[in-house]
Amino acid sequence: MRLIVDARYTRTSQHDGISRFTASLIEALARKHEVRMLISDPAQLPMLPAVPYTQVTSPTSPLEPLVALKVNRLKPDVVFSPMQTMGSWGRKYGLILTLHDLIYYQHRTPPGFLPAPVRLLWRLFHLAYWPQRVLLNRADVVATVSETTKSLIERHRLTKREVRVVYNAAEAQGEPRPEGEAPTKELVYMGSFMEYKNVETLIAAMAHLPGYTLHLVSGIRPERREQLEALVPAGADVRFHGGIEEADYQQLLRRVTASLTLSRSEGFGIPLVEAMRAGTPMIASDIPIFREVGSEAVSYVNPEDPRAVADAVLALEDPARFAAAREAGLARAARFSWEDSAAVVWDCAHEAARLASKRRGNVPESEW
Repeated sequence: MRLIVDARYTRTSQHDGISRFTASLIEALARKHEVRMLISDPAQLPMLPAVPYTQVTSPTSPLEPLVALKVNRLKPDVVFSPMQTMGSWGRKYGLILTLHDLIYYQHRTPPGFLPAPVRLLWRLFHLAYWPQRVLLNRADVVATVSETTKSLIERHRLTKREVRVVYNAAEAQGEPRPEGEAPTKELVYMGSFMEYKNVETLIAAMAHLPGYTLHLVSGIRPERREQLEALVPAGADVRFHGGIEEADYQQLLRRVTASLTLSRSEGFGIPLVEAMRAGTPMIASDIPIFREVGSEAVSYVNPEDPRAVADAVLALEDPARFAAAREAGLARAARFSWEDSAAVVWDCAHEAARLASKRRGNVPESEW
């Protein structure tokens, strides 16, 4: 099985969700199988495992619809893409495309790092479901990262293809925080600052948490930081890190009272798994995907109620409550493993190869 993973969505400095998903799956796959990856910029290589690679055009290039013609020369059996937008015209291989979530149908502001023309196309794309159907039906197999998103794909009839769940996970970063060690009066938020992430309510909750420090650790655009800084309650301690090294984040995560995320929509929720794996209590908005990931190990709150968020934090001042949250989180985090997810990708690759072989033999799709 010659498998290629499209790693062109990998960041060149700090991982975002899709970048980490890609790099972690490649690393897990490469432990057992021969894997090649596609990159578009050598600056991506420090963020990726040391496996063979080929450089091709950027996924935002006007030539993207034709990228399969270059990939064909590598003679893969299957290509796995962590996105659904990979060009496929003229492909001679099996193709797995991934749809992480349907967030942008409700929250249409595109990611700010995209070029302006791509942001415009992004908005237009999410005005209706039919363009998504066109993209996904080009695949042999469609992947997503949760049962919640799978059910949404099926509800909106976004593809005729089989949909497989390839869960996100979090790398083990040393030992969890020691049992019985008292936390500091600190809180951490890891994630972007897009509007649907609802950081505003998190900041508002600090009015009810005197003596606590909130660390907003991710990179942030200057204009967005200015907007949020204006919302910080008088006397509240809110610190914008503007990005953080992984080791520093893990150290912070292991001393705070809780990690928090109040997102209104998500495809998965990696910060939940990161916190649970570290033995740190997690407080999250009460939405279906977080219930799927966190089960009974997470404290769920109304994401529009700052007082409820503060109450959930203050409840963790009870040592017994904190200890119970630590134990439940550690047990739940064990449910998510990159090795398990890589095994699902490998199964998907065999299925995609089988279907591609039938397609090349001109077998009608109704007989697949």
